[in-house]
Amino acid sequence: MKEARFPDSKLAVEAAELLREHGDDLMWNHSNDIGLPPAFRSDDKRFEVDGANAARDFLTSRGVPEEYIRLVWDAVALHTTIGIVEYKEAEAALMNFGVGYDVVGKNFDLISAEAREQVVKAFPRDSFKHKILHAFLEGFKHKPETTYGTINADVCEMLLPGYKRPNFCHSVLHSRWDD
Repeated sequence: MKEARFPDSKLAVEAAELLREHGDDLMWNHSNDIGLPPAFRSDDKRFEVDGANAARDFLTSRGVPEEYIRLVWDAVALHTTIGIVEYKEAEAALMNFGVGYDVVGKNFDLISAEAREQVVKAFPRDSFKHKILHAFLEGFKHKPETTYGTINADVCEMLLPGYKRPNFCHSVLHSRWDD
């Protein structure tokens, strides 16, 4: 088996430099959440949208064609959206596959033990399970309302003291409509 290596195109190298500048080892080893670091974090948007906007700005500044930018935006914005993204373009579905594989071990046996060992050797997990949950929380604890209807609400419910998950049925029954 060939050794796992990082892409070395000019664009990939510049993206890696951006991640190294604004991320940490966790981001480097599992680079799918660029919307979490303070440099790209908004006060009012889902972290996935923050990441998609950061990716769009990065690609736009490098003259990447608009159709590719839209594809990347969708892939980043939808990377945690279970049950929808797999019906999008292959790039978006593959990003979601990679994230699901990395974060929760979805389809774990589709990749050989040898390949997994090689990737983990190059990009160590280093207590990933706990660190990623805390990184998620750090990225949106100041805007927990943006997690409504997402898997990120689970993070808030588990780790954010006093957080009460909004309930859709409650929202419908207590809407301002008089019926």
